[in-house]
Amino acid sequence: MQSFSPFSYLSFFFLFTALSFVKTVLTQDGFCSAPLRIDADSNSQPLYWKVTNPTLSPSHLQDLPGFTRSVYKKDHAFITPESQVFSPLPDWTNTLGAYLITPAMGSHFVMYLAKMQENSKSGLPPRDVERFIFVVQGSEVLTNISGSVHKMKVDSYAYLPPNLDHSVETDAAATLIVFERRYSGLENHVPEQIVGSTDKQPLLETPGEIFELRKLLPTSLAYDFNIHIMDFQPGEFLNVKEVHYNQHGLLLLEGQGIYRLSDSWYPIQTGDAIWMAPFVPQWYAALGKTRSRYLLYKDVNRNPL
Repeated sequence: MQSFSPFSYLSFFFLFTALSFVKTVLTQDGFCSAPLRIDADSNSQPLYWKVTNPTLSPSHLQDLPGFTRSVYKKDHAFITPESQVFSPLPDWTNTLGAYLITPAMGSHFVMYLAKMQENSKSGLPPRDVERFIFVVQGSEVLTNISGSVHKMKVDSYAYLPPNLDHSVETDAAATLIVFERRYSGLENHVPEQIVGSTDKQPLLETPGEIFELRKLLPTSLAYDFNIHIMDFQPGEFLNVKEVHYNQHGLLLLEGQGIYRLSDSWYPIQTGDAIWMAPFVPQWYAALGKTRSRYLLYKDVNRNPL
């Protein structure tokens, strides 16, 4: 009678696991989606609507107490919507916030969601702290001390230099993603307020890659970070398995895929957020049937010393 070595059993186990994973990915619902209760009419929904209406867990795990996809490790964090904790934002009016990334993790920046209600108004960041806001739901009015007024809607953004007196106000529900960090200045280089919209930014060349890239801030030395918008069609992936000194904060605005962080592989869907520490191995592949788009913070233009 033929005998099987432990290696043969192990090989069979991994082959079975891989085939099961592929079968799951190719099903209609995907690997991390509940039944298509809302997606059926997704074409009629506003841009980024699922960031504020995420699928909280797979249908077969929705009744499992204590379940979460969130993970925190020393070199990365994977924060999913069912783990977000909202509380009143300090110095903001009628606004709840969920801090997704903070220096307590090891980051040099903060990233948070701000859910503004009727008659809401933002507070100011601490002294010498710069701010970037991106609208994912609703509309707001941005005003600065000089009297400049900008009506901002979904996919609009603004960079506010440190110590610039400004306010964001809304008379209806709206949601922002906010990045803040203590500005690292260079002599003779002064950042300015910037207000724009993703669709107005040009596509940039990405040598060796196939994804689409837009940068929302200037690449000049006055700016110590940038915000990238990266688009992947289903099946596209990063060719480079990146390891670098930059930190990242990421929010998946649309779609789904697989993200590698260090030695872990995470199914990721709209509304998920990621922190990546310096030098953590990272890689992404887009899955599903629709475009993936994520917003990515990246520190730039400064000597890491």
